[in-house]
Amino acid sequence: MSPKKLLPLILVGLLAACGKSEAPKTEAPAAAPAAAAPAPAPVAAVAADGGQGEALFKKTCAMCHQTGVAGAPKLGDKADWGPRIAQGKDTLYKHAIEGFNGSKGAMPAKGGNPALKDDEVKLIVDFMIARSE
Repeated sequence: MSPKKLLPLILVGLLAACGKSEAPKTEAPAAAPAAAAPAPAPVAAVAADGGQGEALFKKTCAMCHQTGVAGAPKLGDKADWGPRIAQGKDTLYKHAIEGFNGSKGAMPAKGGNPALKDDEVKLIVDFMIARSE
């Protein structure tokens, strides 16, 4: 199979994995170099949802939005998030809930996790915006 035909299959596989959570590991991971942690969310953003947005993000969205898989804007990347945030929350909610294919990449509906409720997706979007403004 040609590389041009393989690329869409690989991207679909990676995007499908975005909504999967990893099983807990039984062994302690080997020490890795410390990565820079994203800036803490504003206190108001965390207090508003009791940390639910962050917890849901870690379970469903971090795999793609921490690494930039398939063009996903990285959490805290103001340059990448700025134009998206400028579209307004309603547009971001719609793209996150329904899915979206854009020039920079693709967003699977509900991050590939159809079990998420729309309100949970909105909490995640709000968390990501707060960390990326």
